Amino acid sequence: MRVGSRLRLFVAILGLAMTPTMIAAQPPDDRPPDRRVVTRPADDTDALSLRPFVMGMEQMFSATHTFDAVFGRSHQSFFGGGLQVIVNRRYFVEVVASRFRKTGERALIFNNQTFRLGLPLTAEVKPLEVIGGLRVDRRPNQRFVPYIGAGLGTYAYKESSPSSDPDENVDARHSGFIVGGGVEFRLHRWIRLDVDEQYTHVPGILGRAGVSRSAAEDDLGGVALRVKIVVGR
Repeated sequence: MRVGSRLRLFVAILGLAMTPTMIAAQPPDDRPPDRRVVTRPADDTDALSLRPFVMGMEQMFSATHTFDAVFGRSHQSFFGGGLQVIVNRRYFVEVVASRFRKTGERALIFNNQTFRLGLPLTAEVKPLEVIGGLRVDRRPNQRFVPYIGAGLGTYAYKESSPSSDPDENVDARHSGFIVGGGVEFRLHRWIRLDVDEQYTHVPGILGRAGVSRSAAEDDLGGVALRVKIVVGR
């Protein structure tokens, strides 16, 4: 046997002989087993989200003849804002405050004809509404979320004219109800655009005097298109 072959055989036998000694020389692992509980982040479905918003609204009043006679058209603009509370992505409650104020003219309806009297009249409507409902939000970051809702509101109405006696002016408040629905568009992680249509019924304020009584109209509500810019997740 050659010297090189003998040397390789000797190295192999030496390695086999030292392996048990090296294994026995390693210190035992006395560390206790890792029993830490790994917690996952809470699902978005469990989140409670608070989302402020600003709103613009165009309302077609049910008292069509009254508003057309005084202001020249039966649809008017409201502006306001509020706060949405989203629960589990599927439910919402929102509080909305808005305001309409405009100066027109006193009018008279006679034989189904409208006569504007040239006397200034200022009307102001201030709704405060609470609406709750359901959202069709089935997955996180859904781009389009339909929703429906209903609620109650209180509506303050003021009507005044410089040519009127103080007892001829109107300052009243009455409650009403709301139903509606729309779609939420996700523009950004923190920005939403809500577009919806709502119907309100507010009896008990109009129809007691003036042009609304002549037109036999007593509902301050109507059908409105609302556009909201919402901030929040």
